[in-house]
Amino acid sequence: MKRRTFIKTSALATATLYLPNFLKASEEVLKTTTNKKLIVIQLAGGNDGLNTVVPYNNDLYYKARPQISIPKNEVLPLDASLGLHPMMTEIMDLYNDGSVALINNVGYPEPDRSHFRSMDIWQSASGSREYIASGWLGRFHDLQNSFSANDTLLLEIDDSLSLASKGNSSNGLALKDPKKLFNEVSTPFITQLGKNYTATADHNHDNVSYLYQTLSATISSAKYIYQTSKIFHSALSYPDHEFGHSMKTIAELIISGVNTSVYYVTLGGFDTHFNQKKRQENLFKQLSETISIFMKDMKANGKIDDVLAFTFSEFGRRVQENASEGTDHGTANQIFFFGGGLKQKGILNDGPNLSDLDNGDLKYTVDFRHIYATILRKWLNANDNLILGNSFPYLSFV
Repeated sequence: MKRRTFIKTSALATATLYLPNFLKASEEVLKTTTNKKLIVIQLAGGNDGLNTVVPYNNDLYYKARPQISIPKNEVLPLDASLGLHPMMTEIMDLYNDGSVALINNVGYPEPDRSHFRSMDIWQSASGSREYIASGWLGRFHDLQNSFSANDTLLLEIDDSLSLASKGNSSNGLALKDPKKLFNEVSTPFITQLGKNYTATADHNHDNVSYLYQTLSATISSAKYIYQTSKIFHSALSYPDHEFGHSMKTIAELIISGVNTSVYYVTLGGFDTHFNQKKRQENLFKQLSETISIFMKDMKANGKIDDVLAFTFSEFGRRVQENASEGTDHGTANQIFFFGGGLKQKGILNDGPNLSDLDNGDLKYTVDFRHIYATILRKWLNANDNLILGNSFPYLSFV
């Protein structure tokens, strides 16, 4: 096939939407330098942290939320002042087993209440006035490619990549199902395109060469992931919804031995401007049941001490409820950590101070980049200074 025809073929444009840039990913280099696995769980939409970890002995909480507060007798107590939402019973069990850590009041200076901008800040690990076109996990992937003889896979369980998974020189790979991706890149048309790629750069057609290289690498990676993923199929019954399916895929890839250090997955629907109580109940049921099954899978297969999962959302919500029995965009929030390798467990800092607000919003006390730096350096054994572009103090949860 001639390159001119290659460019004009509409099928190529379609293919590149679900075949992200994934360079230097052949079977020969799919080796990792660490057994540690990181699962990043994005709670998209801005989860209301006050109804997640409830200050159930604080009258100011109930005064600010006469309609949507969680009744004291329904809260799952963590200590004398904070408790979990009642739909998080499985996470409560994990907490009692010592598999959960919780950091309150996580945020950043000069917070932005736009979904898109705040998510960019969290995913790029930028300051509120910085604009960075790459993600913190993507730059971790870049660093592995640049300074190691081994390549590290970064997988996002979705149809497309978020900013978090996009690097400066290489990107992660987006997929929802290993078999489906393998079948999509194994069609005669795509296979023939892949065969046309040669390693010799054609400087007169750099863009075309880049597309060929990306396509060839994606075919190779899809084949490796699919073949390796067949080693293990979970016998546990994961919940029958998208988040449950995604976490089952991650579990099977980890236990099968797919050489991936970082997985990224999203549970959406947390933009609760109205009817918050019912919507959060459903979301927390999905989150809690799925995390519990996933942790059981990890424990049963000897992986629990090598897995760290954490949740984050682009912002919390306002302390005061609104007129639609919901909450509007706010600032600071909590982060949950799940895993068998936690060095600190339980509640790691004070809960929100409802008597000291910033124009009706919670004040952050922990910069999220301190958490990223800790994970990069102490869990993934990576150079956090290079990845984050700055030095941040480490925490002690791992």
